[in-house]
Amino acid sequence: MLLIYDGDEMKAITAIVKKVMILTVSLCVSMSCSMGESAGRSKMNDNTKKTEEEWKEVLSPEAFRVMRKKGTELAFSGKYDKHKEDGVYKCRGCRQELFSSENKFDSGCGWPSYYQPAKDDAVKEQVDDSLGRRRTEILCSKCDGHLGHVFNDGPKPTELRYCINSAALDFQKTETATFGAGCFWCTEAVFELMAGVQDVQVGYMGGTTEDADYKSVSSGKTGHTEVSQVVYDPARVSYEELLEVFWKVHDPTTVNRQGNDVGPQYRSVIFYHTEAQKQTAQKVIRKHQRKLKDPIVTEVTKAKPFFKAEVSHQDYFRNNPNASYCRFVIAPKVKKMGLDARE
Repeated sequence: MLLIYDGDEMKAITAIVKKVMILTVSLCVSMSCSMGESAGRSKMNDNTKKTEEEWKEVLSPEAFRVMRKKGTELAFSGKYDKHKEDGVYKCRGCRQELFSSENKFDSGCGWPSYYQPAKDDAVKEQVDDSLGRRRTEILCSKCDGHLGHVFNDGPKPTELRYCINSAALDFQKTETATFGAGCFWCTEAVFELMAGVQDVQVGYMGGTTEDADYKSVSSGKTGHTEVSQVVYDPARVSYEELLEVFWKVHDPTTVNRQGNDVGPQYRSVIFYHTEAQKQTAQKVIRKHQRKLKDPIVTEVTKAKPFFKAEVSHQDYFRNNPNASYCRFVIAPKVKKMGLDARE
């Protein structure tokens, strides 16, 4: 079909086509600039790839000698050799979390020693044939900074000793909180989305047996509770703020039950790690009791051995977002708390 336009119609069409072309060019230029700026910011913010001169600007002379020149500090001279505070040890070069105080031990060798990294991919290994003998060198997996060496003479469960230079580390103090509030899939999902929370692991606490796993705890006969153990930065989020979320994520007035989950493993309990946590928990309970008609049945108990749950239970909501329980139970709780699920 052949369409014929008069002069005025052709002028109008031509004007429209020109406008579309101008808008298209402007959009392309804008996207190109935006991508360029984004790439520029990414390059500027990349603290893992630097020239030797740039590393000298951000590291102390001793840290530069150790991390970039593979030096070793004198035995018993490092600030973290006898360090005993709770927290995480980060790479001084790129701030990646490398080791936890929970895995630190006194090896007597003169350098900070750990039996495992904070995460499996936090460090990488390479063969070191210097000094006339073969050793296994440890590097930060992000910035390739030299950290130390690993040896096969550590304690169980790994029987490894990560011998690390203090000059390669920065310490960040953390605290631990442990809560039982029904199914640990739910509480983990909510707590790990809070600002200031560095890590959440689910497991079992408060029982009478020397070991615990999902099958035995689910029988209700071991006395253990499903718990979420929260590692947090007290400079960014307080223990009382964590307790406020604890109250909102479950019903503290039901005995051994949260919704359809029934049994002593689902009881409401606060396991305190310090006397200050105990006092704060008791204070917050009194405050909330004044607002509730039914009595709060939440236990406040000193923390006992924590048994980490099976891998399939860790990060359950993150790993199974389309599972029915996640879509119909956990997701609404996350939304109710005003939190956005992380990628």
